[in-house]
Amino acid sequence: MKQEQSKITTINGLGTIIQKYGTVISRPISLDHKVRLANAESLNQILADTMTLRDLYKKHHWQVSGPTFYQLHLLFDKHFGEQAELVDAIAERIQTLGGVAIAMAGDVAETTLVARPPRCREDVTVQLFRLLQAHELIIDETRNAAHAAAANGDDGTNDLLVSNVLRVNEFEVWWISEQLTGAGLADGNIEASKPAAKAVATHSR
Repeated sequence: MKQEQSKITTINGLGTIIQKYGTVISRPISLDHKVRLANAESLNQILADTMTLRDLYKKHHWQVSGPTFYQLHLLFDKHFGEQAELVDAIAERIQTLGGVAIAMAGDVAETTLVARPPRCREDVTVQLFRLLQAHELIIDETRNAAHAAAANGDDGTNDLLVSNVLRVNEFEVWWISEQLTGAGLADGNIEASKPAAKAVATHSR
């Protein structure tokens, strides 16, 4: 076993590493190296945030409580599954571009821009606001990345971002927003939404 490991660690003088994160290898897909590098970087940020949102849905699926427990328990798990599918699609697009998709929890935690929730069990309204905040962040960066991909001729990345990532997130926002009718968001009452939004910020500390 030790001999086998020593052989592995001396391959090309690079050990077990065959490609560094943050690089792209050559792919004959008629896209310039700089284009593939830039789009892979943008996709990795979206991937990290999507993985975080996916796990946030599972956390809320386990911890949701109250009169709407049953419906939200099922809804959160449905959205978890949809986000999991997006994670795979985004990661595979990064690899298609010749990049290295971010994968491990520790690396995702260092990269994501989604606010980290506390370990405790939170009120349903706070859970819903957390989800909406994460969705909005991802939607914003997805639109920016899609526009950039379209501008530099990467139709495959643009199609994935618009047809899959953007549409799924917008659709899920609709479902989550409707759960907040009367809480100050879905009905357009901005002032009424401030207590819940403040609670999200406070619980994140």
